[in-house]
Amino acid sequence: MEALVETKIAKKNPPVNGAVKTMKALVYHGPGNKAWEDKPKPTITKPTDAIVKILKTTICGTDLHIMKGDVPAVTDGRIIGHEGVGIIEEVGTSVSNFKKGDHVIISCITSCGKCEYCKKGMYSHCEDGGWILGNLIDGTQAEYVRIPHADNSLYPIPAGADEEALVMLSDILPTGFECGVLNGQVKPGDTIAIVGSGPIGIAALLTAQFYSPAEIIMIDMDENRLNVAKTFGATQIINSTHEDAIKKVMNLTNGRGVDVAIEAVGVPATFELCQEIIGAGGHIANIGVHGKSVTLHLENLWSKNITITTRLVDTVTTPLLLKTVQSEKLQPSRLITHHFRLDQVMEAYETFGNAAKEKALKVILTAN
Repeated sequence: MEALVETKIAKKNPPVNGAVKTMKALVYHGPGNKAWEDKPKPTITKPTDAIVKILKTTICGTDLHIMKGDVPAVTDGRIIGHEGVGIIEEVGTSVSNFKKGDHVIISCITSCGKCEYCKKGMYSHCEDGGWILGNLIDGTQAEYVRIPHADNSLYPIPAGADEEALVMLSDILPTGFECGVLNGQVKPGDTIAIVGSGPIGIAALLTAQFYSPAEIIMIDMDENRLNVAKTFGATQIINSTHEDAIKKVMNLTNGRGVDVAIEAVGVPATFELCQEIIGAGGHIANIGVHGKSVTLHLENLWSKNITITTRLVDTVTTPLLLKTVQSEKLQPSRLITHHFRLDQVMEAYETFGNAAKEKALKVILTAN
């Protein structure tokens, strides 16, 4: 009975007087309650908008946080999702960089390109955008999506590119790179630990290797994800279910701790672990979406010259990362473990939400 409540599928509601066109979408109805149901097809509301027909999308760890109620800004009735690729169906009169029929990457961050924050390259805090898709406005786990400020919030897909791989450029690759690697100031020869071997942690692992760290230690409770991390370049793996992660890291670093600790989960225990394993002069770079308070142990850290950073991805590195994917220096398609049709999104959530059991990393949802 509980499962039926959590995974109900709403019956189709016909358009009133045939005037409103509908589409299918994954809709949030409060913690633990979602539905694949009819919603009005989006329309141009501002001249800077574009309407994109979704070809491929995915589910993010942040979407799971939303479903748990960790992101209170997301309200009942919101279409979830902030990643995907698609074809432009319609553009507003002020859109100059794109036209109907263009294949595009949808950035998880909406940027007007004109406000004070955008001029600083801090697109995540755009005064008329930021992370709004699947948060404050309807998102991409649907047949169509409206993209505000399309000229600055979409990226053209090169001819012949692997569209599934490019879905990873919507969010996880720039997030792992910007919030983890760049904020953590990873340098050649560093010893780094990434706490969390899910898709975001793997994205940080992949992009950290741009800077040739000497050691990359992956810490997780999922043996499968750790083994996958090993194939992606991790030099050490620690299963914190079976090992004392703090003791193991200290043994590996001769008691000094790591130069960079990247938190890629978003729960108090993993942030606590980062504080325990960071070495003097080190950087703790938080990526995880935290829905609960954490304890900051200044009684231990005040004298250790520690830098702690937080960040919402700005996607300023998306063009750079697109080039590395095109040159096959990065192969994000290797992160994809499961494929579903878009109308199987409820099943896809079950798989992604039970990643350890299903051995899931990223799932791809393809339009019917």
